[in-house]
Amino acid sequence: MGHSHNHQPASYDRAFAIGIALNLLFVIVEFWYGRVAHSLALVADAGHNLSDVLSLVLAGVAALLSRRQPTRNRTYGLRRSSILAALINAIVLLIALGAIAWEAVKRLGNPAPVAEGIVMWVAAAGIVINAGTAFLFFSGRRHDVNIRGAFLHMVGDAAVSLGVLVSALVIQSTGWFWLDPVLSLAICALILASTWGLLRDSLNLALDAVPAGIDLVAVDRYLCAQPKVVGVHDLHVWGMSTTEPALTAHLVMEEPLCDNAFLLQIERGLHDRFGIEHATIQLETGDRESPCRCSLL
Repeated sequence: MGHSHNHQPASYDRAFAIGIALNLLFVIVEFWYGRVAHSLALVADAGHNLSDVLSLVLAGVAALLSRRQPTRNRTYGLRRSSILAALINAIVLLIALGAIAWEAVKRLGNPAPVAEGIVMWVAAAGIVINAGTAFLFFSGRRHDVNIRGAFLHMVGDAAVSLGVLVSALVIQSTGWFWLDPVLSLAICALILASTWGLLRDSLNLALDAVPAGIDLVAVDRYLCAQPKVVGVHDLHVWGMSTTEPALTAHLVMEEPLCDNAFLLQIERGLHDRFGIEHATIQLETGDRESPCRCSLL
């Protein structure tokens, strides 16, 4: 039986701390100026940004917990907390989008004038803060669903602030107060498209599905192609966290084999080819009755 050693995921503790502090300060400022400018859009966006601050806190805590060492009761540590955080973040973002869309629909029927100058300055500050926070998570968005959740939250907020800024500029020159809710609905549709993928991937990981980017048939063929392997069965690949795929498999051999070098070579190949961090392989003895009997072929 062989085991490969897992690697700790990259730390984004500093990025989370900076993002939480900046966005919490912006929520206070946005809410205050929203009341001063009589802008329901700014007040509503402040509430949305507050939910994102809470999401950043959740994702940051999950990232911290995922690096906790295993214990007697939790032999894998708390790695799966990052998966749960990504799933909760996707759900929270969808709920926030629903609230914004509902408010936009109500405002379509009763558009109200606002202090466009204040709205534009606050929205511009929101773009800078949210885009800057998103950039802190840019490098990890492709490899970690939890980090992608934080990244999408910040990109979504920057897009909302941009929409508020553009609509305020147009309203200031045309008086088209209905433009603000129309742009809000368009932005919601764009954010929904990206959030749906986050929800799908995090839900799949929570249900122990094969992580995105890993071809299970290719893994099966790789194992089956190893010397003296005549069969593969009970092959499972899942995510221990949002960054650490794991594998278990039974390899049927032509003859008994007790060779650590053979197991290490397979584990190294699984890591280099498929990014699988933790592999547990059980060797069994069987006869070659036919070409390699792989579990998926």
